[in-house]
Amino acid sequence: MEGDMKHWKEGEITVFIKLWLSIYLSLSYCFFAAKMAPIGLPRLLLFLPVIFLFLLIPLAFHSVHFCGITAFFISWLASFKLLMLAFNYGPLPSLSLPRFLLIACLPVKIHKKCTDSSVGSSNNTHYAQQDSGQHRQLNSFVNETEEKIQKHQTLILSPNELFREKPAMEVSENRQKSTVSYAVKAVLMGLIIRIYEYSDSINPTVIQIIHCLHIYLFLDIILGIVAALARAVLGLELEPQFNEPYLCSSLQDFWGNRWNLMVNRILRPAVYSPCLGISAKYLGRKWATYPAVIATFMVSGLMHELIYFYLGRVRPTWEVTCFFLLQGACVAVEIAVKKALRGRWRLPRILGTILTLGFVTLTRCWLFLPQLLRCEVFAKASAEYVALGAFVKDIRMTLALGARSA
Repeated sequence: MEGDMKHWKEGEITVFIKLWLSIYLSLSYCFFAAKMAPIGLPRLLLFLPVIFLFLLIPLAFHSVHFCGITAFFISWLASFKLLMLAFNYGPLPSLSLPRFLLIACLPVKIHKKCTDSSVGSSNNTHYAQQDSGQHRQLNSFVNETEEKIQKHQTLILSPNELFREKPAMEVSENRQKSTVSYAVKAVLMGLIIRIYEYSDSINPTVIQIIHCLHIYLFLDIILGIVAALARAVLGLELEPQFNEPYLCSSLQDFWGNRWNLMVNRILRPAVYSPCLGISAKYLGRKWATYPAVIATFMVSGLMHELIYFYLGRVRPTWEVTCFFLLQGACVAVEIAVKKALRGRWRLPRILGTILTLGFVTLTRCWLFLPQLLRCEVFAKASAEYVALGAFVKDIRMTLALGARSA
C-alpha cells in the first residue's frame, strides 16, 4: 500500500488532469471530424486513432479510482459513443461543442424534454444546412417509439423492453435522487471503509456482501457527483444513473431498468438493437430476442474484463464474462417464461425482490468479486482514501499557514 501513497504524493492528480485534457482535445478533434467526414467508414477511420488512445490511457494511472473511472467513462462508454457517431447513431449527433464534450466523456444523458427543445432550436440555426430528410426521419422514428412505449404500460415487460428506455418524464419524476439520499449513502460508504479496518475478525462471507454494497455505493455516489457537475455546466436536467436496484422485481427489471442505466442506454443501440435485427432476419421475430440478450451481456462481460485488466494488470480469468453470460442466460429464460405465461401468473413482488437480489449477490460473490480480491482492489482503494485524507490535510495546513503569514 506504500506504493499507492507514493504515487499520490508524486503527482497522480497532475497526471489525471493532463490526461483528461488530452481526452477533451481528442474529442474536440472528433467533433470537427464528424462535421467534415461522411457517415460510415470514412468517419470511422478518422475516429479509430482516438479510440485506440482511449484504450491506452488507463494504463498511465496507478490509482485504482482514477484508473477505474477513466476506463469506464472513456475506454468503454466514450469509445462506444464514438463508434455509434461514426454511423450517425447514439447521443452525440447534432450537439454543440460544449455539450458534445460533456456527453461524450461523461456517463450522463440529457433529459428528453430538454433534448427535444434543444434539437428543435439547433435545427433552425446551427444545422439548417443539413439534410432535412434525415431530420424528418429521425423525428418520425422518435415519435413512433414514444407512441409504442406509451402503449406498453404493463407490469410484465415484453422481451424487447429489456433494453428499452422508459419515458423520460416518468424517469425524471419518480427516480430523482435527493441530497439526503446521497448524504446517507456517503455515511454508509464511510462506515464500510471503517469496517475494512476490522475485516480480519469478520466472517469472509459478510465481507463479500459488504464488497457488493461498496461497489453499488461507490458507483452511485460517483455517477451522482458527475451528473451534478454536468447539470451545473449544462444547465439542463439529466437522467438518473441508478433506479433503486434494491427494489427490483426480477432479473429483467434489475438489469434493464434499475442497475447502471447509462450502460443500458449505450448497449441498447450499440449491441442489442443490431443483434436483434440480425437475429430476426435469420431466426424470426419469435426467437430473435434471446441471442440479442446473450450478446449484450457478453459484450458487457468483455468490457468488464478489460476494466479488471486495467485495475490489476494481470491476465483475464474470464470469470467476469461468465458472470454476465450467466445473468444473460437467466434473463433469457425469464423472458421465455413470461412469454409462455402471458401474464396469467407472477411471483409476489417481495418474493421476486428477495430472489433477484439473492441470486445477483451470490453469483457476484462467486464470479464477479474473486478477481477484484486477487488484485487487492478494495485494499488499494482503502489506502487511497487514507492518502486522499492526508492530501486534503496538507492543503488545509498550507492554506492556514498562508493566511497567517498574510
